[in-house]
Amino acid sequence: MSAMYDRLVDLLVDRFEVDRAEIGPGTTFEDLDMDSLFLVELLLVIQSDFGVQVSDDAASPGDTITQVADLIGRLASAEASA
Repeated sequence: MSAMYDRLVDLLVDRFEVDRAEIGPGTTFEDLDMDSLFLVELLLVIQSDFGVQVSDDAASPGDTITQVADLIGRLASAEASA
């Protein structure tokens, strides 16, 4: 997996106390019992920790961990090249 995926998994485990064994590339936030309110909080933490600007509706509970990691990677690349 990508370095961004690994960072996102570490964030979920360390900051949100998600069991690492429950997380896989195809795991959705719904699978982890995380709703849209949780995602707003997660995206705020991502903005702070990863240094990217993410809108509050950039992810949904049905998105996978991989999809959100890819989104963060694209945003980080765009901001780095700007």
